[in-house]
Amino acid sequence: MATFDINKTARPNILALEPYSCARTEFTGEASTFLDANESPYNDPYNRYPDPFQKEVKKQIAKIKGAKEENIFLGNGSDEAIDLMYRIFTTPGKDNAIAITPTYGMYGVCADINDVEYRQVELDASFQFTAQSLLRQADEHSKIIWLCSPNNPTGNALNRQEIIKTIEGFDGIVVLDEAYIDFSAQESFVHQLDQYHNLVILQTFSKAWASAGIRLGMAFASTAIIGLMNKVKYPYNVNILTQKQALDMLSESQKVKEWVETLTAEREKLSRELAALPVVRHVYPSDANFILVKVTDANMVYQHLVDKGIIIRNRNNVTLCGGCVRISVGTPQENNTLMSALKEFKA
Repeated sequence: MATFDINKTARPNILALEPYSCARTEFTGEASTFLDANESPYNDPYNRYPDPFQKEVKKQIAKIKGAKEENIFLGNGSDEAIDLMYRIFTTPGKDNAIAITPTYGMYGVCADINDVEYRQVELDASFQFTAQSLLRQADEHSKIIWLCSPNNPTGNALNRQEIIKTIEGFDGIVVLDEAYIDFSAQESFVHQLDQYHNLVILQTFSKAWASAGIRLGMAFASTAIIGLMNKVKYPYNVNILTQKQALDMLSESQKVKEWVETLTAEREKLSRELAALPVVRHVYPSDANFILVKVTDANMVYQHLVDKGIIIRNRNNVTLCGGCVRISVGTPQENNTLMSALKEFKA
């Protein structure tokens, strides 16, 4: 088993960084008069800076996810956490990151922004990987491995044993993006954080929690990694409106669970119906809230649906996804509208 040492993996300047001290970190608690942050005294509560560490939101997330508050980071979408991984653990122009392909595109975009080499390992025909294939690409400058399970755009959960082998075999950071985990039968790795100190888990409010518009991402990791993320993030990275809406949604966890159950049932129904269409060549198994579908002509099918006012994703030019479109599972009515339009398609 590889040995992870955060002091050898993080950039030295980040380890030595003295974070910006904002008004809401120098004083926490209740008071009657706040004259410390140069805020306007008018237009309460929006005149006040938000809690920089989102303590109440983390408290509620910890209860639902079975995690500890000190193991949670909240950011402006998961994309903030993705970018922070590069800024904390990689040196531009020197280090590299390794990822499966195809997968979520922001891992590569953030690598380019941070001038970090991005090494891609192609999945097999079943959209699976082996730890050996990833670790074979690693060298002394490899700092991050990216895994997304269930994966986007393929929709499938990655092999759990291979994920574990990757975490145990790599002495850098392994980021496991679980954006779609609520729709999967596979268990989250959140409960394995005490076991794997190099593991960072990403989740989001954008999918199962039906709150893409508030831009709130979650990261779960060791207190040491979370501490570095809090060092580097902007002081007030999650605004007061987002925090309030997140608390409202967290209080509706039972409703969210029902939404997930409905979408999962619709996913299975839609998969069966799609498989029966002449235009469909193959429906890939999905553990997410979307389905990857190989069709007779992805470009023509996409344009046909656009003309009907139905927007899906054309994944025809993505590695291993030639001839494929990606379809998000909608309401029963939306799914029926999609099926009616596809039945009208003439090649």
